[in-house]
Amino acid sequence: MEQIKQFFTNFSQEQINLLSQFELMIKEWNEKINLISRKDIEHLTEHHVLHSLAIGKVIRFIPGTRIIDVGTGGGFPGIPLAIMFPEVQFHLIDSIGKKIFVVNHIVEALSLQNVTATQTRAENVKEKFDFVVSRAVTDIPTFIKFTRHLISPNDKNALPNGILYLKGGNLQSELQSVKAVTEQFDIYSFFKLPYFKEKKVVYLTF
Repeated sequence: MEQIKQFFTNFSQEQINLLSQFELMIKEWNEKINLISRKDIEHLTEHHVLHSLAIGKVIRFIPGTRIIDVGTGGGFPGIPLAIMFPEVQFHLIDSIGKKIFVVNHIVEALSLQNVTATQTRAENVKEKFDFVVSRAVTDIPTFIKFTRHLISPNDKNALPNGILYLKGGNLQSELQSVKAVTEQFDIYSFFKLPYFKEKKVVYLTF
């Protein structure tokens, strides 16, 4: 948790404790269900928790904001963000039932009142949300196609409603065909760690 404390000095002890418990549960469940790469588990804090929290460096969601995490897997980025923003509502979805089973178990164990999770696909969700968040589940144009309908037209945050997508590498070719206002935030500017040199938060609004 030292990296979290280093980059988020405003976190309460309760938030640090919740993130620590979350990591422990991910490690335990990962022995049974492949939530994240087994070889990557030793880098859980940096590669997964801190990476998820980078979205919180781009925007401070106001209380009452509604967010959907598409393709959440083991709860990334949704659960770390829900711990960071306890007054924001998060709905986590994934098409793989066993992953949602684990996420619901973790949410209940941590008593996260601001998180729900469902096994479904984005195209089947009818509700509207202020923001869609995700970690590189597919290329950006495909992701937009399946999630744009989820975004509410009623803005209330400092950034207009849209998508906040965690992705690495050169995204120029992916973004060429995108009809949206786009902005890329270099995560390395928030966390001066080598792992983040190529990683970005991509913001898209329509």
